[in-house]
Amino acid sequence: MTSKLDRRTFLTAALASGAALAGGAALVARPAFAAPDPMSRDMMSKEAVLYDPEAPILGNPKGDVTIVEWFDYQCPYCKKAYPETRKIVEDDGQIRMVMKDWPIFGPPSDRATRLTLAAGKYHPQALDALMRTEGRLTDQMIDARLTAAGFDVAALQRAYRRDSKRIDALVARNSAQAEAFGFLGTPAYLVGTVVFPGVLTMQDFRQAIRDARAKSG
Repeated sequence: MTSKLDRRTFLTAALASGAALAGGAALVARPAFAAPDPMSRDMMSKEAVLYDPEAPILGNPKGDVTIVEWFDYQCPYCKKAYPETRKIVEDDGQIRMVMKDWPIFGPPSDRATRLTLAAGKYHPQALDALMRTEGRLTDQMIDARLTAAGFDVAALQRAYRRDSKRIDALVARNSAQAEAFGFLGTPAYLVGTVVFPGVLTMQDFRQAIRDARAKSG
């Protein structure tokens, strides 16, 4: 039997920890991906949220701490935090970071999500190229950045069309989970089993990792 993540319990724990929600999260817009049937699977189980086999992972797939981030390629807060969170994950060596696309900023976000997820094993490189692109995106900017990173955009489009059912279902699950947690926008994090529904300072990010490791140790 799968264990449940109690949204209210973990939101309370996150706020009680003193995590600073600096700045503000982006307001939610209507996602383009249709929501899945809530009866199709238990999407809010610990296993479904932390261990979705379709969700891309950065860092160590066998790490002792799991971090989940819901993000959008046009979210300024996500982009600002990305270089340092990526460095923390890489330097630590024992963090398993699950990246959950939640495209809430409109059509360019949808395109970025589809193309990067279609990149398969090269997803980290595609993600990196777009997350390091400052400002709001256009379709032309997305294609140019991916091309500069060595991708054939037409091939990515074909790969998405071949695999659209799986990719769209993944993004729909991500969105349904974010909405079930009550997130107001991106970024939002789950560090271990504690929810942080907004921007984290890097000091708080590191402390959350230490706390998660202490609880599991």
